Amino acid sequence: MKRFPLRRVLPHTVIMIYIGLSLFPLIWVLNSSFKTNKEIIASPWSFPEQLLLSNYWNAWTGAHVSQYFMNSLLISLVSAFATLCLGTATSYALTRMKFFRSSQRIKQLLMLALLVPVGSLLVPMYLLLRDLHLYNTPLALILPYITMGLPLTVFMVNAFLKLIPNELEEAGIMDGLSIYGLLLRVIVPITLPPLVPVFMLDFLSNWNEFMMANLFLTKEKFRTLPVSMVAFYDQLNMNYGSLCAAIMFSLIPVVLLYVVLHKRIIASVKA
Repeated sequence: MKRFPLRRVLPHTVIMIYIGLSLFPLIWVLNSSFKTNKEIIASPWSFPEQLLLSNYWNAWTGAHVSQYFMNSLLISLVSAFATLCLGTATSYALTRMKFFRSSQRIKQLLMLALLVPVGSLLVPMYLLLRDLHLYNTPLALILPYITMGLPLTVFMVNAFLKLIPNELEEAGIMDGLSIYGLLLRVIVPITLPPLVPVFMLDFLSNWNEFMMANLFLTKEKFRTLPVSMVAFYDQLNMNYGSLCAAIMFSLIPVVLLYVVLHKRIIASVKA
C-alpha cells in the first residue's frame, strides 16, 4: 500500500477545508433561495421540497432588483474600463517616458494615495460633488471609483510593462508609429492577458463598494445593488427566500466574468 507523506497531504487538506468554508455560505444561500419562509425557519439545513422559482421573480420585480442591478453594472463597468485605460496610459508614460524627476514624484504621490483611507475622503468628496452639481448622478460614483482605483492599477500595470523589451517599441517607431500607436498597437496587445485580472479587480471593487454608494446616491432610481441589500429586508416583508434570491442576483456578474475570462486569467498567472 502506497503511503503519502504528511507534507504532501496536509497542504491539500488545508486547501480543501478552505474551499469548503468559502463555498458553504454560497451553497446555503442558493439552497434557501428555492425554499419558502416556513421551510427556511423550520429546517434551514434541509433541501427544498420543491424548487420555488417565484422567489427570483419576486426579488427581480417586487424589490426592483432589476433596476439596481443595471445601475451597479453600468457604474462598475464604466468605472473599471476608464480606470484601466487611464492606468495603462499613465503607467506607460511613467515607464517609458523621461520626465526628469517628475516620474519619481508622481510615483510617490500615487504610493501616498494608496495609504490614504477612503473614509477620510468621504466628506471632501461629498462637498466637491455637491458644488459641481454631480451629487445624485451616476458620475458621483464613477469619478470617485476611477480616482480610488487608479493608483493600484498604475502600479499593477507598471509591473507588467517593465517586462516588455524596448526593442519592440523601437521596431514600431521604425514603422512610423506614433506614441499613441505604440501604446494601442504594440503595448496593449502584448499586455492584454495581464490586463484582464486588473480589470476584474477594479470591477469587483466597484461592484461591492458600499460607503460611497450609500452617501453619494440617495435617489432610489440611481441606487446600487449593495446599498439596496440593506433595504431588501423591509421591501420583501421578511421574505427570506426572496432575499436569498436577491443575493444570488448580485453574484451573476462575478460568475459570468470568471466564466468568460478565466482562460486569460490563467494565462496571466502563468506569465
